[in-house]
Amino acid sequence: MTAIVHLCSTCRAGPLPLSDLAAALLDAGIEAELRAHPCLNVCAAPVALSLQGRGRATCLFSGVDPEADRDDIVATIRAWQAAPAGWIDDARPCGRLRHRLVGRVPAP
Repeated sequence: MTAIVHLCSTCRAGPLPLSDLAAALLDAGIEAELRAHPCLNVCAAPVALSLQGRGRATCLFSGVDPEADRDDIVATIRAWQAAPAGWIDDARPCGRLRHRLVGRVPAP
């Protein structure tokens, strides 16, 4: 199942390190499509990141550092893909991102 990962491109000074994150996900064997999006409307705590996928909960995170949190992003996507319908009950493997979750919407 491919995860769609949106990263806010407006609230960060400079370009997003999408190629570095894509390489880390590939190395971890995780199928993901990375997309820069101009605004995810969590401007008070940049950078925002969201996870989406067919039949999965959508998760929105704020205050993510795409470089420093790379390993936690990989672990979070792995946990999200493994969780029933993307609903992560035990977020400890997500590292710092477990404290950065600001919203979760169940799959339709």
